[in-house]
Amino acid sequence: MTARVATVAFSGIETIMVDVQVQMASGLPAFSVVGLPDKAVSEARERVRSALSSMGLALPPKRITINLAPADLQKEGSHFDLPIALGLLAAMDVIGLEEISRFVVLGELGLDGSITGVGGVLPAAMQAGASELGLICPARNGAEAIWAGDLEILAPRSLMELINHFKGNQILSRPVAALSVEDGMAHPDLRDIKGQESAKRALEIAAAGGHNLLMSGPPGSGKSMLAARLPGLLPDLDAREALESTVIHSVSGLLPEGGLIRRRPYREPHHSASMPALVGGGHRVKPGEISLAHHGVLFLDELPEFQRNVLDALRQPLETGRVSVARANAHVTYPARVQLVAAMNPCRCGYLGDAEQACTRAPRCGEDYQARLSGPLLDRFDIQIEVPAVRPEELDAPASGESSAVVRKRVLAARDKQSLRYKNNQAGCNARADGDVLMRHATPDEAGRALLQEATKRMNLSARGYHRVLRVARTIADLAGAATVTRLHIAEALMYRKMVYRR
Repeated sequence: MTARVATVAFSGIETIMVDVQVQMASGLPAFSVVGLPDKAVSEARERVRSALSSMGLALPPKRITINLAPADLQKEGSHFDLPIALGLLAAMDVIGLEEISRFVVLGELGLDGSITGVGGVLPAAMQAGASELGLICPARNGAEAIWAGDLEILAPRSLMELINHFKGNQILSRPVAALSVEDGMAHPDLRDIKGQESAKRALEIAAAGGHNLLMSGPPGSGKSMLAARLPGLLPDLDAREALESTVIHSVSGLLPEGGLIRRRPYREPHHSASMPALVGGGHRVKPGEISLAHHGVLFLDELPEFQRNVLDALRQPLETGRVSVARANAHVTYPARVQLVAAMNPCRCGYLGDAEQACTRAPRCGEDYQARLSGPLLDRFDIQIEVPAVRPEELDAPASGESSAVVRKRVLAARDKQSLRYKNNQAGCNARADGDVLMRHATPDEAGRALLQEATKRMNLSARGYHRVLRVARTIADLAGAATVTRLHIAEALMYRKMVYRR
């Protein structure tokens, strides 16, 4: 008899059903796993053997073969431990085969029989629901699995608990839905930043329209503080966005407490990050920082310090909203719809233009430093601003200005206008409006059109830059409650399109 247990393998954030087939036959005692297992799957033999031994069960002296079908699909990860163990228990008549045939199973086993949390439980639960099956997963992951819908979920802490449940000696209760731990954390307040009123205005516009933002200024001017306050101005994720973001974090194993992510992700990788770390990939393909920031903010501090080829790899994902990772053993696609925020110093020493603090190589040092950034990458920033040093009198003054809560109300009102405007297409916000949709809603009046045409010639704007000015102007008009884009809105948008670099 061959015992069969259903589980899943992962290709990007997609799941592929895997049939774990367990056969015990006469012959020399052996325990082999076939079906393209990686090292972690092959080592499941020892973990499963020890887990069964901890409960007083020993494998029979037979030839045991575990086949992971389809056999031509690479199997990676430790979540195959539990389905292999259940298949063995069914083959040994410890539990009924019919009982486990109703579930998709995944989980890692400890040597003492405990069931350890694994990544990818939420997409596995969604696959189980689509296949009209239940799910067996570790107790640690039960809170995220519950968001997959109305399906039967068993979340035991140990293999013994699961056996007792199937034998009727213990009933496992359904996990309780939970939100992510980060949902209870407060965002820093915009009111804490002293001075920088023009930068705060640019931050509000970026939040209202979902625009990419680049800030340049000397060290200590508040660029990182401004970026950290952007998530506090953004609306919460809707149901679809929350599920997509949670799935990515689940596959990456970044939901230690389970739960649904409702607040927009904020990722800030170090400038030493490699290309696989930023855009995804690696030997075992995983989502990169740009995918972990999906529907949220990706903040790149010290932008010119990143490797140039790494930064240029972001150009296509910023336009398409997805990353395609092609490797010899894998070809996967991850979603990557992010709002990019970056900060940089004007030169290596950071004080270009300051006669007292600039180095002796100025201005050549600034030209060399800024030349690390390619023109096509810079063209993808809708808003580019200079953030000057804070004056001493502003540092001594008490905190003033609007709080994040006040600014967020205006941002949400502008986002509501955009949701209504783009309800029949996939744009969602002004930053993603394109083609006829953009021209229909962002075409300025006659005075605004004349100003934009003149500025396009004088500033030598590309077609991408021209459309980005229109998008920013549309957002400025939304914040002002204006139905039409006017010359005033175009003029302010052009201020933010002014290149902050001196080549």
